[in-house]
Amino acid sequence: MNQARQVSVRYGMNLLLWTDDPTQESLLPLYERLAAMGFDGLELPIFSGTPEAYSTLGRRLGDLGLACTAVAVCNGLDDPISPDPEVREAALAGLRLAIDCAEAAGAELLGGPLYAAIGHFSGDMPNEEEWARSLEVLGAAADYAARADLSLVLEFLNRFEIYLLNTAEDTTRYLRELDRANVGVHYDTFHAHIEEKDPGLAIREAGSALRHVHIAENDRGTPGTGQVRWKDSFDALAAIDYGGWLTIEAFGSALPSLAAATKIWRRTFEDEERLARDGLAFMKDAWERRTGGGSE
Repeated sequence: MNQARQVSVRYGMNLLLWTDDPTQESLLPLYERLAAMGFDGLELPIFSGTPEAYSTLGRRLGDLGLACTAVAVCNGLDDPISPDPEVREAALAGLRLAIDCAEAAGAELLGGPLYAAIGHFSGDMPNEEEWARSLEVLGAAADYAARADLSLVLEFLNRFEIYLLNTAEDTTRYLRELDRANVGVHYDTFHAHIEEKDPGLAIREAGSALRHVHIAENDRGTPGTGQVRWKDSFDALAAIDYGGWLTIEAFGSALPSLAAATKIWRRTFEDEERLARDGLAFMKDAWERRTGGGSE
């Protein structure tokens, strides 16, 4: 670029590197250390728990000067694309609970593959009926979230984890049909590394619909140490004047059930907090060199 533009982002850390229950009191010292590193906020997994527990957590984070975002997933018992209406009703109920918890925590957005169950496949390509069922459930969830002034951001995943949305193009088409102002694209560099032929072009074409970004390496380890096309990705984010969160998502062996779900069979980094510190430095350097902007 000939001239750096002042475009501010915020830097986040997804807590799934350590826990699937961020409301535990024992984790507060970790959150203090992450705040001291310079993170602007933490990303809270909402897989269980109550709004009351997340409200307490939100107050604790606020005391540390940390904002928050949130992520959730659906499973086979609450799958928005299921042909069983009772399962779809369970999906909507689960999404509403996640929205309630996110609102209670003070989260600005709720992301993840909210539109279909992760890891469940029909054995065929997605069909129009599944697409329509998903739109119906997500439309109701989006309307519920709008009452809480909460944005939903839909994360497309790679073909090995989900089959309804695998690319930014899939997701922007879905959003056009959903037609809800409080729903956007959640872009994850790990999944895009697998599915997008040109990550930079995918980001540019998503444009203003892109509202949340996961910074994730191809081996789920420390961002900047692997094969993701980082230059193309950061160049494109700067080109569209992206102004949302850049949030590290990495996985290790601390959570055996999550390690199995994410197929983590070996350690790809030295230490969790070292990963967070190095990943934050990588994001800040990459962004500031392109825009002259930093954290708000």
